[in-house]
Amino acid sequence: MVCRLIRIYGIVQGVGFRPFVSRLADRYGISGSVCNKGSYVEIIARADESVIGDFVHAIEAEAPERSAIVKVKVMDSPVDISIDSGFKIALSKHEDGQIFVSPDIATCPDCARELFDKNNRRYLHPFINCTQCGPRLTILDSMPYDRVKTSMASFPMCEACSDEYTDMDSRRYHAQPVCCNDCGPELYTLVGRASESDVQGMGTDSERPEGAYGAAALLETRAVIRNGGIAAIKGIGGFHLCCDAGSEAAVQRLRQLKARPMKPFAVMMRDLEVVGRECRLEPEMESLLTGPQKPIILIPRYTGSADSKSADSRIAASVAPDNPNLGVMLPYTPVHMLLFDYPDDEPISDVLVMTSGNPSGAPICMNDEEALKYLSPMCDIILSNSRDIRIRADDTVMAFYRSKPYMIRRSRGYSPLPIVAKRESSYAVLGIGGELKNAFCLGDKGLFYPSPYIGDMADMRSVRALEAATTRMERLLEIHPDIIVGDMHPGYNTSEMARVIAEREGVPVMEVQHHHAHMVSCMAENEYEGTALGVTFDGTGYGPDGTIWGGEFLLGDESGYERVGSIAPFIHAGGDIASREGWRIAYSMISTALGSEAANRIGETLGLGDEKGRQSIDFMLGNNINTVKSTSAGRLFDAVSAVLGIKSASTFEGEASMALQFAAERAEAQGISLAPYEGRLMNIDEEQFELCTDTLLMELAARSLADQDTDQLAYFFHKALADMIVIACCYQRTRCEVNVVALSGGVFQNLLLLRLVDDGLEREGFKVLKHGVVPTNDGGIALGQAAAGIAALRNEEQNEEQ
Repeated sequence: MVCRLIRIYGIVQGVGFRPFVSRLADRYGISGSVCNKGSYVEIIARADESVIGDFVHAIEAEAPERSAIVKVKVMDSPVDISIDSGFKIALSKHEDGQIFVSPDIATCPDCARELFDKNNRRYLHPFINCTQCGPRLTILDSMPYDRVKTSMASFPMCEACSDEYTDMDSRRYHAQPVCCNDCGPELYTLVGRASESDVQGMGTDSERPEGAYGAAALLETRAVIRNGGIAAIKGIGGFHLCCDAGSEAAVQRLRQLKARPMKPFAVMMRDLEVVGRECRLEPEMESLLTGPQKPIILIPRYTGSADSKSADSRIAASVAPDNPNLGVMLPYTPVHMLLFDYPDDEPISDVLVMTSGNPSGAPICMNDEEALKYLSPMCDIILSNSRDIRIRADDTVMAFYRSKPYMIRRSRGYSPLPIVAKRESSYAVLGIGGELKNAFCLGDKGLFYPSPYIGDMADMRSVRALEAATTRMERLLEIHPDIIVGDMHPGYNTSEMARVIAEREGVPVMEVQHHHAHMVSCMAENEYEGTALGVTFDGTGYGPDGTIWGGEFLLGDESGYERVGSIAPFIHAGGDIASREGWRIAYSMISTALGSEAANRIGETLGLGDEKGRQSIDFMLGNNINTVKSTSAGRLFDAVSAVLGIKSASTFEGEASMALQFAAERAEAQGISLAPYEGRLMNIDEEQFELCTDTLLMELAARSLADQDTDQLAYFFHKALADMIVIACCYQRTRCEVNVVALSGGVFQNLLLLRLVDDGLEREGFKVLKHGVVPTNDGGIALGQAAAGIAALRNEEQNEEQ
């Protein structure tokens, strides 16, 4: 007989791990205990040595589905126990070390069955959960994960729930959010279109105006949706705005109220059968749609005369205008399931718009006060509940590339699952993230924890949400940063916040160039250390030379970089409005190349603005007013979209570029008829190279004037740009013998360009690093900032030792 101390590290809290260990110990006849230590689960086990070996093997082989074991340590126990003492779940204790916080988990199949089982005592209970599902991060106050340290502490368990909680054979054995209709949170409605007086004095979600409660609240909300109304619905990490996706009038009204004229809405579909009716569902997508994360997945829809199923679609055209994909998710909470199916009530649509509940530019609303203030003007009813949300977590969004997930927005279901560093470090860091699509990242002890999605930082509400979230996550993860890392742009709100936090916490602040952070993010996700060539293409980033960067080739590692190339610079004339109206960039490039007289004739023919607008740009160019040198790949895509007559302006970020991509994909699907681009691909000087994207745009303008097919020209551009990128990487390899390329930046959300570049680089023998679980857009740069910060501290320590 031996007594062993076993420590299990990973996602082992909030997933039923201690009950699982207790049942396993009972199976093997092991005496001892299991305890949650905050950063790990600790087991003291007394039995025959071979039995303990089998026990440890079974822990790893049979671990709960929602857990993720990172490592297991087995050692002699410093204490001995009696063989006949039995096995117990001990009270949680706090220990320092790596911490793993479980993300929120979608309702499991067992709970979903019980929800609609008339013989089950949780029949129609809108907060049903067990050890395998339910809220985790968004209700957590502090570690270890125990009920008293969550917002469920406000709901004492009834006797029946308490019995299940302590019953080893129950699926709810030590399930912290366990509750039922008798003891759990309650649904209630608030009136939409509330007056300002309704909002005054609102504190927590328990202080609310009178409305319908329980089943009546749910039935009332269903009726509003059924009758073409709009509902704000509180979920796990915030509110959604919801309406019937089959009602053109309801969707158009939501667009008007939310001031969102074209950007696609996400939809929630009742089940996989509905998804199969509306979309080209690939097998690899099913496991994610139905699994514990249930993200929004961008899925090709049935459209056009070539699709026999397109006639079966029941989704309004205005849900995703001019977009071949739908952002689809399945119900992931009991409330969602009850919205779709409620016994003995009239049916509602099997597809609902379920878009983030927030004003444009602001973070998702998370409590009644915010919902009444910001969402009531957009909806007819608010369905809320009395369980407080501790931290916002919007829906995760992902595409699929080469049959694997390709993250667009990392949030609910994934954050704060850590990214494991190549090697451990004794330093802690906070990467504050970008100004757009903000998410921050905390790093400590060899782990990087990306936060849930926050939003765009131009809105001060998002800035306040970021500050609150960083404070809470530092407390949850018990991380006290040694350095704060932000962007080097002097005017960003995130840059200012990095300085404020650093001053408050008495630690240094570090600035990392935007595109270097992109590059390092990709390298960190792929656990690559060493020198790489970063191809970082996006909309904008502050260059150290005072220009706008965005189509960059960087040679370096996490500690530093050299800018070795870019796309051809152009003059960005017109400030922010030119970032939204791509025709202005196109006209500026044509005017710079040919002069104003010729450019005006071409601009008039191609529909690049009106004469007054073109004259305004020429005035700015001629007098160097409101102009800046730029290498933005995002703006290049916008300019090409305008030149080809696809989209001259954008109502949301990336709209014109997306339309250009969709046109190119249509051409590829129908067959390519244009010969490859034969013009010059790059210019080289002693310091760096430039891709000939300026002459490529002029070639496209000439072909567009000659009335060549627009979709074919869109593909022609993508292929030519991809060829330029590959040739540039080959050239740089001859100069520095680096054979690793990291592709990052928001432009690589364009999966056609990604594939063309990826395939080209692989044919040339490059090792290509790409994103997967971390967004390639600005939502991923915080990881790069954090990794660069750790590298800087490590290098400083090494220099001091020398």
